[in-house]
Amino acid sequence: MMALKDDVVVRVAQRRDVPDMVALLREDSLDPNATDANATDLTSYYEAWDEIMLDPNAEILVLDVDGRLVGVAQLNYMRHLARGGMRRCMIENVRIASAFRNQGLGEVLIENCLDLARARGCTLVQLTSNSQRTDAHRFYQRLGFQASHVGMKLYL
Repeated sequence: MMALKDDVVVRVAQRRDVPDMVALLREDSLDPNATDANATDLTSYYEAWDEIMLDPNAEILVLDVDGRLVGVAQLNYMRHLARGGMRRCMIENVRIASAFRNQGLGEVLIENCLDLARARGCTLVQLTSNSQRTDAHRFYQRLGFQASHVGMKLYL
């Protein structure tokens, strides 16, 4: 856990954080099928949490402000055969509560993600961002990320 100042803390998420993390994803989802905004049964989210936590190459960070969870980011570490078997980190599901945006908290969260990636020996960090999130794209570019690839999805 890294304390940034008295009221802002970035820490590894705990199972008890699942409802707050889901609420952040619901608040900012462009895909109505991504998180059911009306669902009260969080069983599938707890099942996902349990599976993610069993993976030694995955972790989730949360950002607390005055004890309130206001940010989340999921990290997945992987090796590739390309570039000499380099280790890379994929950052996904980054969210900052809308009332807390434009205060530098997203940068604090991403910097902590980058620190963890470096500690794991990663030499590349990548992320995806919905093509409609132009503000997020500017944010990531300001932090040094480059739009170098085109991402595609196929739902099965």
